[in-house]
Amino acid sequence: MSGRVAIALLALVVCFAVLAPLLSPHDPNAVNLSGAYQSSSGAHLLGTDASGRDLLSRLVHGSRTALIGPFLVVVISTLLGTVLALAAVWFGGWFDQMVVRVVDAVFAFPGLLLAILATALFGSGLNAAVVALSIAYVPYIARIVRSAALRERSLPYIAALQVQGVHGLRIALRHILPNVGGLIVANATLAFGFAVMDLAGLSFIGLGVQPPASDWGAMVGTGMAGVLQQHPQEALFASVLIVITVGAVNILGDRLTERWEARS
Repeated sequence: MSGRVAIALLALVVCFAVLAPLLSPHDPNAVNLSGAYQSSSGAHLLGTDASGRDLLSRLVHGSRTALIGPFLVVVISTLLGTVLALAAVWFGGWFDQMVVRVVDAVFAFPGLLLAILATALFGSGLNAAVVALSIAYVPYIARIVRSAALRERSLPYIAALQVQGVHGLRIALRHILPNVGGLIVANATLAFGFAVMDLAGLSFIGLGVQPPASDWGAMVGTGMAGVLQQHPQEALFASVLIVITVGAVNILGDRLTERWEARS
């Protein structure tokens, strides 16, 4: 899959999320027990689930939580990780060592386990999962940004700016940050793919988005009963969409990483 194909697939998923109310032929939460497990037809293009709900409508609406949750995780963790990394690089010394030790400690703690603990404390749902995964992803972002920023800070032009009396915050924001921005974007893109998988996994085990809300991970979980009854369409379609989205995001992230490495 090329970078252009990956971008096209992601754009299509985003369009589904934005235009979900217009693209959905039915109410995604409308229950019709007499129409459970219907096959593909003119009324239901992808069939129905165990409650007679239209699968196409639920998949289209499920793209919203599949994108919003990971997007929030990436934004929060990237902001926190970048600020932490730049501060550690600029101040150095004991502060840098403290940041490194804290980051390593959090990095050694599995993100999914942290999310499970958060849901145990604050209850299941998307909010708790997003907060927990954001904290878990901060070390990943911080370590990569710190490594690139350290190399940037050692370059002669940074010393020249310091000699000229330019404030450290201005140097970090106006010079170091833009020069490592490509790497930040590339790793945020890769982190988005991991977040899609992690949040889908939490919804699958009942700790993320709660039924009857439409969510791909939750649909895989609720669709497992249908698999045993030879009606795999709910779990199958949701799984395929997760795989396609994560695959496209990873390919795009790899292309962005390669481009940044070629320029650096």
